[in-house]
Amino acid sequence: MESHKTTQSTLEDIKVNVKLKLAALWAGFMFLYIYVDYFALYMPHKIEGILKGKVFVFDITQGFLLTALVSVSIPALMIFLSVALPAKVNRRVNGIIAALYIPYTLFNLTGLTWMHMVFGAGVEVTLLCLIIRYAWKWPRVEI
Repeated sequence: MESHKTTQSTLEDIKVNVKLKLAALWAGFMFLYIYVDYFALYMPHKIEGILKGKVFVFDITQGFLLTALVSVSIPALMIFLSVALPAKVNRRVNGIIAALYIPYTLFNLTGLTWMHMVFGAGVEVTLLCLIIRYAWKWPRVEI
């Protein structure tokens, strides 16, 4: 009679550095940020408005497009800055930028709002709150 030996193992749980967590949260935020706007293009009459030079109540001008690009560039840069900045600056910058993007994200729910926009904003705000939380609770070392 053969005896079957069973060995138990547990999954290795690697501790992830807070900088990598922040970068991953910003990356997730960026995907949603872009895709919510992209899917909005499928809403009826959206393209017609763009072709007439309007987005919501705003005229499409060079200034509007520059502002839109800056608003996308900041979180995109935060992916890198979350990894590159020293801890003290990183903590502040992540907390401040994430806090500023919460009302900006909620502003995008002004006007005609579809469920994909509400869902996207809810997840985006959750990610921004997690960024603030991780930045606020940045691990400290005794010196």
